[in-house]
Amino acid sequence: MLFDLPDDATLYAALLARDPAWDGRAFVGVSSTGVFCRLTCPARKPKPENCTFYASPAACFDAGFRPCKRCYPLHSLIPDDPAVQDLLTRLDADPAKRWSETEVVALGHDPSTIRRAFKRTFGTTFLDMARARRLQMGFTTLAAGGQVIDAQLEAGFESASAFRAAFGRMLGLNPGAFSPDALLRADWFQTALGPMIGVADQTHLHLLEFADRKALPAELKRLVKATPTGIGLGRTAPLAQAKSELEAFFEGRSADFKTPMAPAGTPFTKSVWDALQLIPAGQTRSYSDLARDLGKPDSTRAVARANGANQIAILIPCHRVLGADGSLTGYGGGLWRKRKLIDLERQFQ
Repeated sequence: MLFDLPDDATLYAALLARDPAWDGRAFVGVSSTGVFCRLTCPARKPKPENCTFYASPAACFDAGFRPCKRCYPLHSLIPDDPAVQDLLTRLDADPAKRWSETEVVALGHDPSTIRRAFKRTFGTTFLDMARARRLQMGFTTLAAGGQVIDAQLEAGFESASAFRAAFGRMLGLNPGAFSPDALLRADWFQTALGPMIGVADQTHLHLLEFADRKALPAELKRLVKATPTGIGLGRTAPLAQAKSELEAFFEGRSADFKTPMAPAGTPFTKSVWDALQLIPAGQTRSYSDLARDLGKPDSTRAVARANGANQIAILIPCHRVLGADGSLTGYGGGLWRKRKLIDLERQFQ
């Protein structure tokens, strides 16, 4: 996903040859079927006029394609762990299925081993990933104007109360809390490092977080409390711009973010966030470096707190801050994501 793609003719030839050299580096969206595939997919080859090539699954999702159930393109991005592959295959085949640890054991997998493998690879457990996939299906239905009952059924929940409870635990808001007349709008979209939730009005982005961030429910509740009309569902211009810029970022094309932002914070906190945006992509700073840059060398701990309070991930690059010894430190999106973001940005130096 971090490579510049060649011309379509070269990629179509690789598709016909099922060239494994492009596995995980390029994907093809097929307009006649609505799916996207690896270039090594064994399915019948589409006509060239029906093919559009992308550098990442996130770009395929944004273009409206769904993963192929023959080649499982998402699997090309993970380590070759048979247990992880098996469970992801089953999850792709039935994303609405309600998984339990008992069912994982019945498949011959040790639950503690599976938990460690998924945490190591994705920063979350398999059961949490499955739950998030189901809730994402419901969120998409709600955002498209569907009723709560439609979202509940789409997400595979047997009762409305169970769906509302799961939705509330993950986002901190029940489905009915989203207002159709709200000035702020929330949207859920895929990225190369997992789904993200964005909240914006018609002019500025107010929040952008990974959907599994533990602080997200509290952050959304604060926004609702601070906004008389609450939060609705849908996409505004700043959300569309943020999605487009993130797609370019994850595809290695640009780390230049111009989405207008309006994060809520104290003057000091905002000054730290402004300083974060001055760190060039591909470089890092320590908390003490930031404190000195702000002219407050004794405020290292306050700078660290402000860094952790950032509610606009990636665009305000708090992931570019390391410990004084150069080690990775806490990151709300998970240290595995912080490591991947820093590795990705080296190409922008």
